[in-house]
Amino acid sequence: MNTFTPTLLSWFADNRRELPWRETTDPYAIWLSEIILQQTRIQQGLDYWLRFMHRWPTVEALASVTEDEVLRLWQGLGYYSRARNLLAAARQIVAMGHFPCTLEEIKTLKGVGDYTAAAIGSIAFGLPVAVVDGNVYRVLARYFGIDTPINSTEGKKLFAQLAQSLLPPDQPSAFNQAMMDFGAIQCTPQSPRCLLCPFAESCSALRKGRVGDLPVKLRKTKIQTRHIVYIYVRYEGQTVLRRRPAGDIWQGLWEPLSLPEQLEGQTIDVTLALSEYGDTTDCLTLLASQVRHVLTHRILLADFYLWEPKEKPALPDDYKWMVEDETGQYGVPRLVELLFERARTAKASR
Repeated sequence: MNTFTPTLLSWFADNRRELPWRETTDPYAIWLSEIILQQTRIQQGLDYWLRFMHRWPTVEALASVTEDEVLRLWQGLGYYSRARNLLAAARQIVAMGHFPCTLEEIKTLKGVGDYTAAAIGSIAFGLPVAVVDGNVYRVLARYFGIDTPINSTEGKKLFAQLAQSLLPPDQPSAFNQAMMDFGAIQCTPQSPRCLLCPFAESCSALRKGRVGDLPVKLRKTKIQTRHIVYIYVRYEGQTVLRRRPAGDIWQGLWEPLSLPEQLEGQTIDVTLALSEYGDTTDCLTLLASQVRHVLTHRILLADFYLWEPKEKPALPDDYKWMVEDETGQYGVPRLVELLFERARTAKASR
């Protein structure tokens, strides 16, 4: 008999992380935590979960607000499609008249894939389905000595079947949370705590000296570096923002005047580019250059400018003029927040 599962559950009983969404069976609270924790560490996600639960304590409350309100509260967390999906799914749930309680129904929610559905289903409703994420891949690959790439079709199928075979049908919530915690606390990507591990005697990777080699992952697509230029326009106490269009990063968030993105190595004449909107003579200031911002599939290098024209510039119709103090009402990417901070500092220093 394989002792993996009982050993894991015993470890979990002594080492489980105390988290507020684990103190409830409310599917709304659990679903909210899982969406927030996609691509986000618990330490950061916890604060956002508390804010959302305080402001919108029920799915009905969340479903009734605007996308701008959700994006504003989500600001700084990144991967903003999650926020848009969160609102869309909340409206789906309200339209259903109940929170979906089968795996098939849960998967119909916007932004919910196999992992999130398994987590919600097992934790909120006791459904006997195993979760498979980076932590699970790592723990299983090391313990069983599996070198099949985790991001290959074969690997995904293999690890899903293995995790399911180890899950005790009567304790799916405990098992799944134990796997998450074990990978996050004990069997970490770097410097795992092997000497104090309950699997030290039976772990294949440890016995064979392959802990650092597993799990195996196929090479990713090369990350592109792009150059972006943001212009903070200040005219008689006003500035401008526009909503980013669909089909691009930061969809639905707001940004100041921007110039077209350039590939690495390309340059743009900012003065010439702005000349179609107005005069830049003696009123254009470079606030910062080559500010590095890392996204999943690209690296942005941003230049920040402050433009204080003597006459109101004729900008495209999608830009909205507003009092500078009103910009805090709009959800913006972290990169734009940095520009705002630089613009405020420049103003205060005068």
